[in-house]
Amino acid sequence: MTFANAGTLGTVPGKRDELVARLTMRSPLLEQLGCLAYEVGVNDDEPDTVFVVEIWESAEAHRSSLADPEVQASIASARPLLSGAFGGFRFDIVGSPLRD
Repeated sequence: MTFANAGTLGTVPGKRDELVARLTMRSPLLEQLGCLAYEVGVNDDEPDTVFVVEIWESAEAHRSSLADPEVQASIASARPLLSGAFGGFRFDIVGSPLRD
C-alpha cells in the first residue's frame, strides 16, 4: 500500500532557503529506495518553515530509507539548519481521483 509522509520542518531564522536548496538537490537514490514523490514547498507567511510531502511505495520503504548511509548523511548535513520544530502526519493512501 502506498504511504504518505507530510510535514513541516522549522528552520533556524534565515536558513529556510538553504534548507530548501539541500532538500531539492537531485537524488536518484530516493527513487531507488522506493520514493515515488518528494515535494518541497514554502509559504511566505511562515518564513522559517519548510513543507515536505513524500509519497513512498510503502511505509516499510520509507522506514528502510532512513537507514541508508547517504540518506543519513543528508539528514546530518541539514540538522544545523533546523530549529527543532516539526509537525505533520502519515497515512496509507487508499485512492485518488487522478488514477485507477
